[in-house]
Amino acid sequence: MNAARAFLLALLVCWGFAAFADVAVPPLSGRVVDQTGTLSAGDIASLTQTLKALELRKGSQVAVLIVPTTEPETIEQYSIRVAEAWKIGRKKIDDGALLVVAKNDHKLRIEVGYGLEGALNDVTARRIIDEIITPKFRNGDFAGGISAGVDRIIGVIDGEPLPAPAPKAQRQPDSDSALYQFLNPLNPFTIIFILVLGGIFRRVFGRLFGSLASGGLIGLLVWFVFGSLILSGLAGIVASVFTMFSDAITAPSPAGHGRGGGWVGGGSGSSWSGGGSSSDSGGFSGGGGSFGGGGASGSW
Repeated sequence: MNAARAFLLALLVCWGFAAFADVAVPPLSGRVVDQTGTLSAGDIASLTQTLKALELRKGSQVAVLIVPTTEPETIEQYSIRVAEAWKIGRKKIDDGALLVVAKNDHKLRIEVGYGLEGALNDVTARRIIDEIITPKFRNGDFAGGISAGVDRIIGVIDGEPLPAPAPKAQRQPDSDSALYQFLNPLNPFTIIFILVLGGIFRRVFGRLFGSLASGGLIGLLVWFVFGSLILSGLAGIVASVFTMFSDAITAPSPAGHGRGGGWVGGGSGSSWSGGGSSSDSGGFSGGGGSFGGGGASGSW
């Protein structure tokens, strides 16, 4: 009997701790993290492209997080925990901003990094919430409210003199983008595409000019995705050689089996992405920015 009472007491204690436990900070899987399913895939993609363009142009990072609730914490306590964990904005410039929406609590907050507190001050952040975001939220237009609020935040950041983004040696493609996956050399569809394309070009332009045309097209695609002339040149050369001799590779052997049959269908499945919760999961991370609690909160 005493053992049963002790077990029930332990369960009650565990339930009590669970009830008052802080809401976990989700991993930074993209510029837009929606844990409520409020935004459609199209909404997330559009917001992601807007925020990505801001970072490329200005260097600042802005992220959006939608959670069901922050209880038992206030949204201010939870928002600063997220900001400290994600570290949005550039290190030592601290030009990050975070829009947190607690949907079931009907509360939201704009958290502002140290470097933006002069332009995106508490009063400005509060006006964006009261005049732009919450009127749309009250009408059930969460996607419109978030989009309009993000646009206004970006407008304020654009007016702030900030250090220019550091130039990059080459563009870094998102590893989960469709074109990046297509150009993966382990992707069997890439090999099939080159075979088919090379065959068509050989018939139309002849072996020499067909291989050159095929290599030029593949090289152009690689340059567009990776931004590297060296890589695109190598890809073009390989595609040209592959096209020139692919008819010999795929020609049937005397035994009636295609020489390429063992590898055309044997590409590694690991090149395929299983899909993520955000359209911008590849390669995005906070830049090391710091927050000090500046910003504003609101409700609808």
